[in-house]
Amino acid sequence: MKLRRTFFARDTVTVARDLLGRRLVRKLDGERLSGLIVETEAYVGESDTACHASRGCTPRTRVMYGPPGHYYVYLIYGMYHMLNIVTAAEAQPEAVLIRALWPQEGVARMRELRGGVARKRLADGPGKLCQALAIDRSLNGEPVDGDELWLEEGVALPEEMVLTSPRIGIGYASEEDQARHWRFHVDPSVISTGM
Repeated sequence: MKLRRTFFARDTVTVARDLLGRRLVRKLDGERLSGLIVETEAYVGESDTACHASRGCTPRTRVMYGPPGHYYVYLIYGMYHMLNIVTAAEAQPEAVLIRALWPQEGVARMRELRGGVARKRLADGPGKLCQALAIDRSLNGEPVDGDELWLEEGVALPEEMVLTSPRIGIGYASEEDQARHWRFHVDPSVISTGM
C-alpha cells in the first residue's frame, strides 16, 4: 500500500525518523526496483542554514515551498542527483533527504545501472541511490504517490535499531545547525544481515 501525501504533512524531523524501514519503489520499463530506506536527513526551512531554503525561494527550491508529499530532486557537482521529499506544510520549505537504501527487488537491474557493484554498495549514498533507481530531475515536483516512484509501508524498525548523528557534508552551515542530530540511520549490522 502506498504512503499517502498526508504522511509527509508533519514535523520534518519526525518524518525523517519514520521513513526508516519504508520501501521506496521505482517502476522502470515495467520492472519494480525497490529497497528499504536505511538513512535519512531532515532539513527544516529558511532558519536552517544547512537547508537550500535558507537562501529563500529560488527556481531550484520552489518545489519546497509547495505542498508536502512531492519530490525535490536536484543535481550536485553536475553529475549526482539527490532525492528529497517535501514535508511540513505548504509555504514552509522543509524536506527529508533520502540518503541510503537496502536493495530488495530488481537488484540485477540496479547493478546494471551502477556498473556491477556489490549489493551492499548499490545505494549506500544519496547519489548512488539515484543512479541505482534511475532517478533524475524529471521526477522533480512529482507526487510521492505517483506511478513511477512511490513509497510503501515496508517494515517497522524498533528504536534500538535506529542511530542518530549530525548531518553529513554541511560544512557551510552554522555550528549550531551542523551539530543537530537530524541524520537517522539503521545500525550497519542490521543491514548486513539482509533486513
